[in-house]
Amino acid sequence: MVEHRVVHVNGIRLHIAEQGEGPLVVLLHGFPESWRSWRHQFGPLAEAGFRVVAPDQRGYGRSDHPADVGAYTILHLVGDVVGLVRALGEERAYVVGHDWGAPVAWHTALMRPDMVLGVAGLSVPPPFRGKEPPLAAMDRAFGGRFYWNYFDRPGVADAEFGRDTRTALRKFIYSASGDAPGGVKQPLVDPERGWLAAMPDPETLPGWLTEEDLDALTESFSEGFTGALNWYRNLDRNWELTAPWADAVVTTPALYVYGDRDPVPAFPGAPELIASLPDRMPGLRRPPVELAGCGHWTQQERPDEVTAALLDFLRSCPQRP
Repeated sequence: MVEHRVVHVNGIRLHIAEQGEGPLVVLLHGFPESWRSWRHQFGPLAEAGFRVVAPDQRGYGRSDHPADVGAYTILHLVGDVVGLVRALGEERAYVVGHDWGAPVAWHTALMRPDMVLGVAGLSVPPPFRGKEPPLAAMDRAFGGRFYWNYFDRPGVADAEFGRDTRTALRKFIYSASGDAPGGVKQPLVDPERGWLAAMPDPETLPGWLTEEDLDALTESFSEGFTGALNWYRNLDRNWELTAPWADAVVTTPALYVYGDRDPVPAFPGAPELIASLPDRMPGLRRPPVELAGCGHWTQQERPDEVTAALLDFLRSCPQRP
């Protein structure tokens, strides 16, 4: 059974879900999610002999929500992972992330390879630092309509998503899933109408998402969206802070999995980056895994395939303690 508790990490309280015994696997969720996005992976990974831990990351769910925007930089987020591993009594761990959790996982492997036995990212490919700050780059490319720039406006997306949290989450999740109609498009926002206005609202949920799942996710945002959105408000700051790792690559054993209907791998420059990963990442255990018909919510939309890929990867890593 999954057990819950709170640990003190990096100056804050993190709520964690935990199951199993063995080598530690840390599962990091993305936006707008919670620890529960990994609900399908807990049992199989624990049964395979791993200790599985998924936190609500800072700004989410039952973990602390620091008020300072500057408390959500990539250094804070990597620090939370490092502190969590130590708080759990371990020296090393496998780190797996989806959406925003993927950059945290990738940067943990980049900055603390001594602690990472293997790293896997879902949806978001490994970081290769661009030549200019990302918010500035997207603002120039899309005239301020890219969703990162919309999220960067203090209080705006916070208010839009908070007016009807359950509807906002339902529309957001459905529109980025492989079940939504139409092709993959860049996530652009009408600054006057907001982001949700153009999103379809499904009459019924996709088969992989239950009303209970949506209820639990809605409850996890009872304190609002500001903490989660503050991650985006540090994108340019993260670009500055990661200057020491410019041109560095992840060398630990690595796995990348994505859906062919996920908008993130279609972001400007992402297709070329993904195609080059086998040549650019010495630790990649296999070519990037593309899941046909899968949208953004990788481990929820394709739980069996993702779990199988993770187990195959974890068992292939040569440094299990």
